Amino acid sequence: MRGLFVTGTDTGAGKSYVTASIAAALTARGEQLLVRKPLLTGMDDPSEGLRDDELLALAIGSSSTAGISKRKFGPAVSPHLAAAEAGVQLDASEIAAELLAETVAGGSLLVEGVGGLLVPISQTESVRDLATALGLAVVVAARPGLGTISHTLLTVESARSVGLEVKLIVFGPWPDSPTALELDNRATVARISGIEVATIPEIREPSQAAFAEAGSGLPIDSLLPSR
Repeated sequence: MRGLFVTGTDTGAGKSYVTASIAAALTARGEQLLVRKPLLTGMDDPSEGLRDDELLALAIGSSSTAGISKRKFGPAVSPHLAAAEAGVQLDASEIAAELLAETVAGGSLLVEGVGGLLVPISQTESVRDLATALGLAVVVAARPGLGTISHTLLTVESARSVGLEVKLIVFGPWPDSPTALELDNRATVARISGIEVATIPEIREPSQAAFAEAGSGLPIDSLLPSR
């Protein structure tokens, strides 16, 4: 399957902005693209900005979030707990099969995870199991500041331990004038992991154009080469 799975070092690491930037860049070049965030929690929480599914819809120029997240839960908790409280059983293979069946022949699938790779989606499965069931290469979203070296390398190690290919690490929001710490974090993670570390800037006002511009700075052709 042609596509990517975007995960993060943890909750709030910027997965949605990285996914939206990739989605907008691929859309801008005419890629047939299915964008999905199959699990979404926190629907009941008031938010000052756009929800993850709204950001992804915006990135692909859609006025509707229909279909982007089919399993939505109210509480802002881990998906295994949210599903249990809703009386729902989440199954990685079932979710993966649905996503793969939706993908248009010749198109690409872009999936945003929830939390980090080891976040549980049930008593026996994690987000990593979903990524494995999909068989997609992984992009890791990470913060650029203090603590990111360990968090990012642990995520890479977790992915590689089950045979997932990590194609790119993305630090964001990347400042216009990065500190010595941020520059060293980027260089150190790249050196130890052997994976390219790209960056996306802070996107203060989300729009399809803003995401496309951010995505234009990512190595899109190495992630999904033009046909």
